[in-house]
Amino acid sequence: MQTARRRRTRIKQSNSSSRRPALSAAFRDSTVIETAFLVGIVVIVAVILWIYQSFISSFDSSSDQRRGGIGAGDRLSEKSLDQVIVEPPQPAQKTGLLRNLANNNNLPQTSTTAAGGYKRFFNIAQELAALEPTDTLDRLEREDPFGTRQFDQQLLQQETELGRVLTIQEIQQLFPCPIKNEERITLPDARVEQKARDFRDGKKGTFLFFQHLRKAGGTDFCSLAEENLPKSAQPRYYCMPDMGWSGNKNAGYLHSWSNQEIITRMEASGYRIAGNEWENFDVSRHFDLPAVFATSFRKPLDRALSQFRFECIEDRGCHQKDVHKWWDKRKDLWNIYTTTFADPQDGVGQYFKGDHSKERQKLMATAIDTLSKFNIVLAMEWLAYGAPQVRSILGFAKVTSLTTRVRPHISQAKRDDGQEKNNLGSASIAKASWTPKEYLDAEQFKKMSEDLALDEILTDVARRMFLERLVCEDLGGGVAI
Repeated sequence: MQTARRRRTRIKQSNSSSRRPALSAAFRDSTVIETAFLVGIVVIVAVILWIYQSFISSFDSSSDQRRGGIGAGDRLSEKSLDQVIVEPPQPAQKTGLLRNLANNNNLPQTSTTAAGGYKRFFNIAQELAALEPTDTLDRLEREDPFGTRQFDQQLLQQETELGRVLTIQEIQQLFPCPIKNEERITLPDARVEQKARDFRDGKKGTFLFFQHLRKAGGTDFCSLAEENLPKSAQPRYYCMPDMGWSGNKNAGYLHSWSNQEIITRMEASGYRIAGNEWENFDVSRHFDLPAVFATSFRKPLDRALSQFRFECIEDRGCHQKDVHKWWDKRKDLWNIYTTTFADPQDGVGQYFKGDHSKERQKLMATAIDTLSKFNIVLAMEWLAYGAPQVRSILGFAKVTSLTTRVRPHISQAKRDDGQEKNNLGSASIAKASWTPKEYLDAEQFKKMSEDLALDEILTDVARRMFLERLVCEDLGGGVAI
């Protein structure tokens, strides 16, 4: 019995061991097949991903090429942007040389995430500000990243050929409203429309705060306000109420007055316009005023030469007839637009050149952030096209002052240039102005241009803001906003 059991056990073991080689071989074959199958799947997935990435890259490249024109600023290097860009400013403490690097007020801050092109153009300006002045000027002239320089040339040419100002429709042919919001520097809109509405409605205590950039159309703008405001609402001296407040000692020094003093005195007097000409815009508090904010720009070098002509050549308080010596002494006019809207402490001029790119970026960041909150930004050369914005934003019905040349203290040195009435738009302004390249020698032209390099950036920014708000109906282009 035991012998039979042992025999069956040996037979079972023998049969089992005889089957193992076949099973092992089958198992090995199955493993190889499964491994090959998995490897094949991985390879196929990798190929699909590679094809997809190639397609996306090709699509993006072709899209960039199709944009052209207005998107020309994209040619600025992405690598350098990462290295130099300063984010749009946030509220900062008023300490250090660049004390006012952001608005420190309780109004809504500009969003950098909402749809719009503000941050894109802001970044372009930052890259340009970080460069040496010579390189900044070269890039602006060669690439026209804000799309305003080519427009300016085309506008001047058409006005001259037609012998008149262009219609809005003709302007839109030269500078159409960008189709994509990402190409609009004015979006997201940082302006406080309620303040403009309160001013239009005549709400008590509200007024028009005009940041007067000297020789950039400020007197024309003051005449515009006088044409539309009651006599009792107008300060007696060129829209500057502080002439009376200071006992006829100072005019256009609103930075020196506290907000409470300005509010109290404006309401008590009933004045509805206040011009600030000789001091910076206080970015830390002026936006807290119950006011609608306006300013007017002019090509920086044209503005500087106009001031020299007005004050020195025509003997209005200046006796220096040599523009070289005059400019060397007037360092306060170097990048005057940028410092006006950035409001730094004294001594900032040391940052305009050399190894101070971060400081220049901070100045530009604050200046652009400030300008984006102004309800209306005009360009002196294009004042003839400012009527739609003046009507819709300020509520002014009479706009003839925009096409009438108004020169302060003209009796002291009358000009006979035939341009008292602006019938040609920017072409008329050009005819009445000295041409820097013709008046200045090459070396002085280069020096003054470089000393105004930051202002060249800010002026292009301001001009694009003006143009977008002119041709885009949702921003005041002839339609009430």
